[in-house]
Amino acid sequence: MEKTVSEAIAHRRSTRVYTDDPIDSEKVKQCLVNASLAPTSSNLQLWEFYHVTNKDKLKRLAEACFNQSAAKTAQQLVVVVTRKDLWRKRAKANVEFLNKVYNKEGLSERDLKRKKMAINYYKKLIPTIYTDFLGILGYIKYFIFQIIGLFKPIYRQTRLSDMRIVAHKSAGLAAQNFMTSMAAIGYDTCPMEGSDTLRVKQILKLPRGAEINMVVGCGIRANKGIYGPRFRIPFEEVYFEA
Repeated sequence: MEKTVSEAIAHRRSTRVYTDDPIDSEKVKQCLVNASLAPTSSNLQLWEFYHVTNKDKLKRLAEACFNQSAAKTAQQLVVVVTRKDLWRKRAKANVEFLNKVYNKEGLSERDLKRKKMAINYYKKLIPTIYTDFLGILGYIKYFIFQIIGLFKPIYRQTRLSDMRIVAHKSAGLAAQNFMTSMAAIGYDTCPMEGSDTLRVKQILKLPRGAEINMVVGCGIRANKGIYGPRFRIPFEEVYFEA
């Protein structure tokens, strides 16, 4: 029986050692469909998910993850990748979707206004934010926006490093969707940042603009697969009512 969201979150632990029991690739794939439904900045969906089941690639990726047990014993691996370099393509896809949705007669004035605003967002604002050249334009925009920000609220994250952070935050949200979905069906995961990301990219034959967000080990937890009881800072220390 599939777990509720709260049950799945409580069940999910970073599993360091997996059993030899196989897991269903189609079920893992469906969990990745759930990952793709995660919220994402400007709906650009600057992510890709590489679902690795090939034994040779699993072995090579485990080595690239320093042969840590969470990778070496995993039955399958999922590599979450950011693709900030695809922003033009994804913005164009959003515009095409909007044109399709609003492609009907008798649109109200409100709908026409909404369509115009949304399309201008992807055709004008997104290029303003994402266009850069060797990081120089990002700093120019950053300083201009800081000055404007003295007089009114404005978006300030315009540097190359800022946009990388935005892409990785969105990918992290997708990864959490994936791991919670896996926990809901009784599968275990372990998100790993410890890896030689260059080697991971080479194994997966990723283009230069791709970046590794995390590698996620997948399988069924072994008896000693969880290294200890869960520890969290007391909630009162991290919760603030404002």
